[in-house]
Amino acid sequence: MAMTGTAPWRSPLRAPPPTPSRGYNSRPRGLVPAQCRPWPRPSLSSAAVACPRSEEMARLERGSLVVGGRELLERAPPSVALRRPAVVASPGGAAFLGATAPAPSSRHVFSLGTLASGWKWLSLFRFKIWWMIPTVGEDAAGVPAETQMLLLESRSEAGAALYALMLPVLDGGFRASLQGSPENELQFCFESGDPEVQTLEAVDAVFINSGDNPFKLMKESIKMLSKIKGTFSHIEDKEIPANLDWFGWCTWDAFYKSVNPVGIEEGLKSLCEGGAPPRFLIIDDGWQETVNGFKEVDEAFIEQTVFAERLIDLTENDKFRGETCKNLGDHVKKIKEHYGVKYVYIWHALHGYWGGVLTTPDAMKKYNPQLVYPVQSPGNVANLRDIAMDSLEKFGVGIIDPAMIYDFYNDQHSYLSSVGVDGVKVDVQNVMETLGKGFGGRVALTQKYQQALEESIARNFKGNNLICCMSHNTDSIFSSLKSAVARASEDFMPQEPTMQTLHIATVAFNSLLLGEIFIPDWDMFHSKHESAEFHGAARALSGGGVYVSDKPGVHDFSVLKKLVLPDGLILRAKHAGRPTRDCLFNDPVMDGKSLLKIWNLNKFSGVIGVFNCQGAGNWTYPVKENAHVPTTVCITGDLSPSDVELLEEISGDDWNGETAVFAFNSSTPSGSLSRLQKHQTMDVSLSTMTCEIYTIALIKVFGGFVQFAPFGLVNMYNSGGALENVTSTGDCSEITIQIQCRGPGRFGAYSATRPEICSVDEHEVEFKHTDDGFLAFDLSHGSSQDNLRNIEILYRAS
Repeated sequence: MAMTGTAPWRSPLRAPPPTPSRGYNSRPRGLVPAQCRPWPRPSLSSAAVACPRSEEMARLERGSLVVGGRELLERAPPSVALRRPAVVASPGGAAFLGATAPAPSSRHVFSLGTLASGWKWLSLFRFKIWWMIPTVGEDAAGVPAETQMLLLESRSEAGAALYALMLPVLDGGFRASLQGSPENELQFCFESGDPEVQTLEAVDAVFINSGDNPFKLMKESIKMLSKIKGTFSHIEDKEIPANLDWFGWCTWDAFYKSVNPVGIEEGLKSLCEGGAPPRFLIIDDGWQETVNGFKEVDEAFIEQTVFAERLIDLTENDKFRGETCKNLGDHVKKIKEHYGVKYVYIWHALHGYWGGVLTTPDAMKKYNPQLVYPVQSPGNVANLRDIAMDSLEKFGVGIIDPAMIYDFYNDQHSYLSSVGVDGVKVDVQNVMETLGKGFGGRVALTQKYQQALEESIARNFKGNNLICCMSHNTDSIFSSLKSAVARASEDFMPQEPTMQTLHIATVAFNSLLLGEIFIPDWDMFHSKHESAEFHGAARALSGGGVYVSDKPGVHDFSVLKKLVLPDGLILRAKHAGRPTRDCLFNDPVMDGKSLLKIWNLNKFSGVIGVFNCQGAGNWTYPVKENAHVPTTVCITGDLSPSDVELLEEISGDDWNGETAVFAFNSSTPSGSLSRLQKHQTMDVSLSTMTCEIYTIALIKVFGGFVQFAPFGLVNMYNSGGALENVTSTGDCSEITIQIQCRGPGRFGAYSATRPEICSVDEHEVEFKHTDDGFLAFDLSHGSSQDNLRNIEILYRAS
């Protein structure tokens, strides 16, 4: 195959796009790089600008960076500068850090000085090119290369906490990341990914902000950044795909690339027959027409080319054309009609396939593709190398002309839409950062592809139906204007027992950043697996989709029915599941003493999942010389209703701080219920790879004499997710509490008083009420299409 040479469309992109401003090479100091900004910065009226108190304002004086009144960095070099954004309200005194170099370059490493004493930090860093993981520490030297979020905590002598946030961001055509040095300096790397796109100055490279609440700080900072930069949006400003509320099944771990129509039908049938019907399906890798162009070599060499396979056509391969189904459209129509599937997504890579597209077929020539060879950033290879990138660096990537990429997406997506496909999962996205040479750099190329992808999704699919995957670089994260769902971690790996606890910890910590821009996708899992309960409980708290990748007929419905209602709905929480505040700077996988607590919120209750991730595995980076030997560790920690952030969102003015706490896995009803004030604590003891879920229901007084708090469906992991409405009617002599709750299932609540009558859809039902106040009764299958049951609980004053 002729796969070499220079494509005519590359040359014009080597120079900066024509603008009234100067090029990077000649840009004078003090000017913000503008040539690669695809969107102008918005401006706000002066009335919208809030002036923070002077002690809150970030300031850089004589080499000392002070945030929130405390020194964060010391001995900052004179080349470091601080700039406050004047166009957006910054109640915490937000600012940008930048620096100046003596000469232009496409890659700079600037020192920010040393970390002042008294701070501890949490880093989210890319341990390999595709994915982030967390790590914690105290010295700047320990901050890993490719850190994309650094959250820091300092406590006063009185114990008051101050949190500082450092976010390396995109600045024009450049992308920043943080790292430590052996000299204990905190540095930021500033790179374009194209030797011809150079600058001598970073202006808005590292965003800093501070506050007393880390979750509020993250949200306000991301919202602020989205307005300043204009290249991405906060999750609250995006359309959320409807499929997230329905149980799903993905073909990947069930079949890998051997996916076929018969197997898909078998999997859907077995899940439906067992009472967990998937309404959302992902047809993963294996449906496309691809070719491995290296078949003439020996088998050992072929193994190295697996990631170099290339796409040769936009339609389905022969597996989806034959006796079992006429074509992809016939298959999609059949599974929707026979198995009640509402949403069918299909997989493809951002650049077509792992190795891109083959340059020679007529179906691809119209997009003007060319073979190029990836170049990784030194930051990537400083951590863990990836086998896929090793292959692509050796065999190259068939990349589509950026000027034609929208046409490519539109052609593919319009075809998929025409055959009944509802959306796409787009993988291998970070590869763009390695292909920026000659295309204006990594940021410019990523934004060109991302913008084209989002435009095609909006044109061809309803509901913003897109899942982004392998996209954990800030090039992609901070270029997502519309994309609303993104994978939160490396794949679920069913054959790797030491990876299960790492997966849960990773998705929770990564959701601190990702959850402000996307609905984090915590990935598929197996319902019949030694870690199924562990994964299932975590997915219930994630705030994202819930889907499995079971092989047909290999299911544990006792796990699935704690996640999925008989109609296929899941009980999705309101926000991204994240670690509780007291877990943020602990290592829940390897410190031998810390439990992982994940919090979330429902409409009328909070929820906390407690997981013992200790003893079962090691972080995959840094690589350990000795293999990990799993051990069982029993750990005792504590839990408090105050661990749930944002309770004020649901509490109302009539709540006095009392809660009823229901423990899902407790063996007896009397042992599962506790009554706690908001700041009280209770002990939690768990052994390795076990978990407990606590529903935190707010006790309120109805009619002046009934103390009541609904839990929801207590047979479901996220019990409170079933509650849709809670009201009351009556007076001080008689009160009826009215609840709308999804069903069927076992309804539970805390009731200090035994009720007179409980009814469901106007039919009186038997109920149980224990001495500790636990009230429970069954909700049978309803006649309404949405299975929303109307509950009435009657009390009379004695």
